[in-house]
Amino acid sequence: MTGINGILPVDKPQGFTSFDVVKKLRGMLKVKKIGHAGTLDPMATGVLPIFLGTATKACDILPVSDKRYVASFALGKESDTEDVWGDVKDVYLPPISREIAEKSLLTFQGSSLQIPPMYAAIRVNGKHLYELARKGIEVPREPRPIRIDTLRLLDFDEEKAKGRFEVSCSKGTYIRSLCRDFGKKLNTGAIMTGLRRTEAAGISCNTALTLEQIQTFLEQGTLDEHIIPIETVFQSYPSLRLSPVQSRMFFNGAPLDLKRINHPKGHTFYRVYDSEGTFFGLGEAKNDSLCVYKFFIERS
Repeated sequence: MTGINGILPVDKPQGFTSFDVVKKLRGMLKVKKIGHAGTLDPMATGVLPIFLGTATKACDILPVSDKRYVASFALGKESDTEDVWGDVKDVYLPPISREIAEKSLLTFQGSSLQIPPMYAAIRVNGKHLYELARKGIEVPREPRPIRIDTLRLLDFDEEKAKGRFEVSCSKGTYIRSLCRDFGKKLNTGAIMTGLRRTEAAGISCNTALTLEQIQTFLEQGTLDEHIIPIETVFQSYPSLRLSPVQSRMFFNGAPLDLKRINHPKGHTFYRVYDSEGTFFGLGEAKNDSLCVYKFFIERS
């Protein structure tokens, strides 16, 4: 498996950090170049796109950074970690109907500012917030811009004041903090009791494999069938197919005259294919020239 390039969609198990998954897969697959997109908290589950080989070059330039989650919550509670795995305490809980809960939840749709939780990887004065939180130190946090595209209350038990919602949001949105603010909106407290990421980098959890499945496919020699080509995450960019001469020039890093290439106008980035349909990588339009932005093909 040393020459594998592409994306392996993993269904991260609860209790594993994202780095734990990378470490385990590095040993299983015997690969050197491996990375991931979109860190998941240890207690969260769901899709964790793992980038292998030349695909690791894409981790920092993904055009789709939005995420989709299904979160469960409990009202009438507060926690230092804003979830059920912290120090939980009960607070005043007024009667709340499903209708009221749903209306309150929908107010968070759109662009807003969110104060991140203390238990977060954000650095303040060189220290991770979670490092300070573990020492019992709380510091002011600057609100950060987030965007919530869709919010849907999936179910709500009025008697137990518990439920689930589905959310599609921008990178950097803390679902724990969304639950916290949801509780404040209802004049009570709220904590997150479960989180599953159902989509990341445009990859659905429906295609994600458990670590056990990956091991089985490895033993069967069929894991390659489950590797997603790296070009998949760049489908929002238009494609260009080069002639044999242009292919050689581009492969060697030479800029190409865009006027000599049949291409859709008005775009900055393009998926570039050679004359035989092999994905080279990304090209960038600069002053009527197509320049190499990022190669995803092995180059000796």
